[in-house]
Amino acid sequence: MVLAITILQLLCGVVVILAVLLQSGKSSGLSGAIGGVADTFMAKGKAKTFDAKLANATKWIGAVFIVLTLILNILH
Repeated sequence: MVLAITILQLLCGVVVILAVLLQSGKSSGLSGAIGGVADTFMAKGKAKTFDAKLANATKWIGAVFIVLTLILNILH
């Protein structure tokens, strides 16, 4: 059982690393800090982009990684 959860955790870790590396940078330097309000207003359709889906997947896979870590901690 511990071996199967460890393998799942390893796979989740690799997927999280890949998902984070595939995401584009969110900061635009000083212009991003000044124009942040306009960016949120203009980004109504941003929820359907690949970056948004990738960010959402990163959150969920990260949560699964944390849960698997806690389960492994309890089993040891």
